Amino acid sequence: MATCCWTGTVYDHGNKEMEIEIASMVNNGKSKPEILSYFTDKYGERVLSTPVVEGFNIFAWLAPFFISLMGLGIIITYMKTGKKEISTIKNYSNKKIKYNDDIERELKEFD
Repeated sequence: MATCCWTGTVYDHGNKEMEIEIASMVNNGKSKPEILSYFTDKYGERVLSTPVVEGFNIFAWLAPFFISLMGLGIIITYMKTGKKEISTIKNYSNKKIKYNDDIERELKEFD
């Protein structure tokens, strides 16, 4: 990662100093792990574009997988749960409803 803003690679940001430093290390016969180790020691693990898969960083690699599984489980559980049936409305006879005649008369006036 570029050390100027930590948002892109050295090549993306055109950090010539780091590019020259990397090129000189390659020309001196340094291996990739040696170069990465040098920059990690100098700037910390943040300089790497992907976290090292060890210690707490394993969580960064596994968390998306487990979150996806939990989301899928929630969706499947929701889809499998049966829908409750809507209770039917009981039809009472007109005589049992208080003021039914008044209600019916007012409804007919609206029409």
